[in-house]
Amino acid sequence: MRTLRLALVFAATLAAAPMDQKGVEFANPGGHPLLLDLHVPDGPGPFPAAILVHGGGFDGGNRATNMAPTFQPLADAGFAWFSIDYRMAPEFRFPQAKEDVDTAIKWVKANAKTYKVDASKIVLSGESAGGYLVNYAAAHETPETKVAAVVDFYGPVDYEKIARQRKDYPGRFNMASISGHQAKGGGIWFFGVEGYDDASYAKLKEISPIVAIHKGMPPFLEIHGTRDDQVPYEQSTIMCDALHKAGVACDVVTIEAGGHGMGGWKDADQQHYKADMVAWLKKTLNLK
Repeated sequence: MRTLRLALVFAATLAAAPMDQKGVEFANPGGHPLLLDLHVPDGPGPFPAAILVHGGGFDGGNRATNMAPTFQPLADAGFAWFSIDYRMAPEFRFPQAKEDVDTAIKWVKANAKTYKVDASKIVLSGESAGGYLVNYAAAHETPETKVAAVVDFYGPVDYEKIARQRKDYPGRFNMASISGHQAKGGGIWFFGVEGYDDASYAKLKEISPIVAIHKGMPPFLEIHGTRDDQVPYEQSTIMCDALHKAGVACDVVTIEAGGHGMGGWKDADQQHYKADMVAWLKKTLNLK
């Protein structure tokens, strides 16, 4: 009897222990393995969950670093999180990356019981290029890929506008970084455009999330720095304005003097975005 009790206690301890796994394969399109890292909190769950999509200009970045500043705040707030890979340049082009985000959403839902996830409280969050992907995924949602909320860190929403601004006002942008992505097939070239011309603008308008906004989309939180020299701060405010017109909830967290990339938000008065994000998620998802 004592042995049985000990076994039950041991099993209960394992069930309550946090789960951290790296390199879990969630898809293999065309023989190209896509991996994710995950964290599941202590306890029986079910837990709200965040699917995290890294940036890097569609040709760089990785699941372990770009969204890392959000890992601990989400874990401390009782969220499971899944930080994913997706197919990138130069080998791949859009829409493969968007398909991979959709696949990740379906995978988390399909494995909700295994990872103690509340499938009704899944959040999609991304930064920069990953922010674009979560914006696009939510704007083109299906019943299978619908999520409860979106948190976008400085993701492009109107790529046509950005391209025109880069052409007309290059001094406002970090063109060295932008050109570096171009050389690898990233940035706007990921979408098969050839440069700053009318045909490219038409293509960029077509793939811009802002043109697909519709009633019934999930609530959005936009987090953006005012000194972003790659994706202008106004991209977040025009997204919220467009969402509001469609009857969709949207809020903006402004990082004063913040550049492109939350890893650079080092000042004490720029760190509030973590608490702001958690508070917004708890309110939006009706969490205790």
